[in-house]
Amino acid sequence: MTTAIVPPQRLEFPNAGTSLRRVIRSEWSKFWSVRSTFWTLLAAFTVTVGASTLIAWGASSSLDEMSPSDRATLDVTSTAMVGFAFGQLAMAVLGALVVSSEYGTGGIKATFTAVPARMKVLVAKGVVFCTVALVTGIITAFAAFFCSMLFWKHGLSAHLGDPGVLRAVIGGGLLVAGSGMFGFALAVILRHTAGAITTAVGLLFMAPIILTPLLPGNWGNKIDTYFTVNAGHHITDVVMQPDQLTPWPGYLWFTLQWLVLLPIGAYLLHRRDA
Repeated sequence: MTTAIVPPQRLEFPNAGTSLRRVIRSEWSKFWSVRSTFWTLLAAFTVTVGASTLIAWGASSSLDEMSPSDRATLDVTSTAMVGFAFGQLAMAVLGALVVSSEYGTGGIKATFTAVPARMKVLVAKGVVFCTVALVTGIITAFAAFFCSMLFWKHGLSAHLGDPGVLRAVIGGGLLVAGSGMFGFALAVILRHTAGAITTAVGLLFMAPIILTPLLPGNWGNKIDTYFTVNAGHHITDVVMQPDQLTPWPGYLWFTLQWLVLLPIGAYLLHRRDA
């Protein structure tokens, strides 16, 4: 009597296990599993709305001291968005942490073992973070706008139905999301939390201030006009200033700058070891 030898069967796993939809769901769970995520978003909302409200209070209190020309060019909607520097900073930090924290803990190795297609992981992380950043930014923008308008006298306060106001308020959310994607893209390139955060803060806030007076000729003026948030913040303008970028071209320049960084990070993510 002979015994039939059955060759070992190869285990096969369905491709659906690592579909982009499932990877996004996994990244969504990881994103909210960290307590610092909620507290960072709450801090960004609270500080931004609080700062915008205080700025509106101060600006409206000194209204009688303004010259007629300053009052004619007063942009109360853009003033309501001034506090968004705090929201941009918080979101840039969170964007960097979304990527770099996994490298710091070594968890990125488990992620790439479960999902060998690294571009799926990058896309999933980007979709989850950008969605949360955009929704948080828009909610914060509307809250800051309505709180700020409480301090302006009748006839000076803006309304969402006024020309350009709704675009400017939504633009505040877009500006916050774009700043977060700066931190995200830099973290993909650098893979180090402190380095990504420091570089993001430098590019978003410090470089335009430092480089503008130092560069020769028109280079300083070009940096002042086109570099990162100097260009992007025009999305919140309602009253247009001469010799300045208009809202959508300004935001496009801002967006292109982090979009240049992201493919570089994607290439390095594909080439380097985890």
